[in-house]
Amino acid sequence: MGASGWDYVTRFDGDVEGALVTLQGRVFQEKYGDDARYRSMEDLYEDEEFMGTEGTHTILDIDRVVATDDPPTSSGIADYGTLRPLAVRRVMHHFGTDRPSVEQYEELAAAANEALSHEEHEQSLLGECQMRWTGYYVVLYSGGRPTHLGIFGFSGD
Repeated sequence: MGASGWDYVTRFDGDVEGALVTLQGRVFQEKYGDDARYRSMEDLYEDEEFMGTEGTHTILDIDRVVATDDPPTSSGIADYGTLRPLAVRRVMHHFGTDRPSVEQYEELAAAANEALSHEEHEQSLLGECQMRWTGYYVVLYSGGRPTHLGIFGFSGD
């Protein structure tokens, strides 16, 4: 099927794991809500052949949040399926601030998705995710308060 990049903006109340679970519930309903094959996320995850070979090409391919902002490595089996914070220096590089807004995230994500060349995409915000089956999040601010997460990643083979 190939590889797929994905990105989302979701509400954030200070709990990254909770925001991930909420987002995954929403995406599951959008993708599989009427699918008799998977009646729940548990049913989906129990299909080890599908999840282990094809995956959903969505945030549903991520199963845990890790605290480190070190880039994942393909030799680190524990790095697969992880969501991690984008390093502050990389947030500053892309946004020019350590408190980006939802609008700034959406603009950079759209620009990355419209990149005309592979090189342009690699240099973009979404290009930060170099390893398949992983993702990053950025805390987004409104009125000086953290209100959302920008979540992006890469799934598939």
